[in-house]
Amino acid sequence: MAQTKTIETLAPDAKGRHLDLPRLDAVPTAGKTFEALLYPNRSLPNRGFVVLMAVVIAVNVCMGIVFTLNGAWPVLVFGGLDILLVWAAFKTSYAQGRLHERVRVTADEIVVSRVLPSGHEMRWSLHPFWTDLQIDDPIRHESQLCLRTKGKVLILGTFLSPDERLAFAKRLQDAITQARCVYPS
Repeated sequence: MAQTKTIETLAPDAKGRHLDLPRLDAVPTAGKTFEALLYPNRSLPNRGFVVLMAVVIAVNVCMGIVFTLNGAWPVLVFGGLDILLVWAAFKTSYAQGRLHERVRVTADEIVVSRVLPSGHEMRWSLHPFWTDLQIDDPIRHESQLCLRTKGKVLILGTFLSPDERLAFAKRLQDAITQARCVYPS
């Protein structure tokens, strides 16, 4: 099934600053069947960032001194600008790493919480019986993991790799199927 690029159309049930809403894990639930926390991968830990910045600074200072001694002092200014741009790029990347999504499935509902890097949170509450999960199989890089309910779409895990997205989709589908089976009649 080839899936085209889908636009998220499901409006959140609640939104606000992360601290203004009760924490999702503090809300009591009966019969929790599945819970997952999704967050983007960060390939460079803080220690690696410090080492990288030390190398960038050392190289730029050495090159700046060499060029300044040869009369090309403006290179020193551009070296400082280079250091500032590398630092800003990594700080922006780390800020984007604060984005995360939490998905909880119970017999009564599927709760999705998305916390943006700014700290704002959005929550959706879906009923397992009226929610379908869709993803391309075989999965491609542009494949989307979509929860569809009542003609609306919620897209999950856009920051996950294709393999992670497929593995999560399989676990989430199993949890939704299990929630449908244990729903009290």
